[in-house]
Amino acid sequence: MASELMAIENEPQPINAGLPRKPRILLAASGSVAAMKFANLCRTFAEWAEIKAVATKASLHFIDKASLPNGLVLYTDEDEWSSWKQIGDSVLHIELRRWADIMVIAPLSANTLAKISMGLCDNLLTCIVRAWDYKKGLFVAPAMDTLMWTNSFMEKHLTDVDDLGIVLIPPDTERSVCGERGKGAMAEPSDIDTAIRVFLEPPSSDSGSSNGMEEQS
Repeated sequence: MASELMAIENEPQPINAGLPRKPRILLAASGSVAAMKFANLCRTFAEWAEIKAVATKASLHFIDKASLPNGLVLYTDEDEWSSWKQIGDSVLHIELRRWADIMVIAPLSANTLAKISMGLCDNLLTCIVRAWDYKKGLFVAPAMDTLMWTNSFMEKHLTDVDDLGIVLIPPDTERSVCGERGKGAMAEPSDIDTAIRVFLEPPSSDSGSSNGMEEQS
């Protein structure tokens, strides 16, 4: 992991040939059964973007590592600690934040949502969120049981993350793995992909500005 961390530090600057580089998307999964779709999500984004991935310990119960795109490194909490040895060494959650143009947490579990709402940062994923530069996009796609989604805590937690500038990709209504039908299922990877593509679309020509990735370092 040390060599991979150095690769983040030494990422080349955007090309200057008048063409935008690919967007850098940091994909993250927290501990929901919907993390079974995380490999599919990564493959979808890998078709058009540079991606790196982060997974919480709980999400690893559901992620099929063999189905992840070839060459993709899946960062975990252990990497956060093993990559730092002494003062002056790079800190993984800071380097990943610097590298990314956008972060997408999908699935976002009820537990991780509550942590973000309260400002907790006790693993790699939540440390990245706590250190995030909110001039850059951060999207979340919740996934949880319907009664978790309709719990009275939810309104407060969603208000808190909205105040931070985090963008919600709403859950779907369907039958969950628990056998209950209702709202709470994570949006499909294709829908998450579409939401990010729309966000990255350059503004209309009459706006006088550009949203091209070549403007970011």
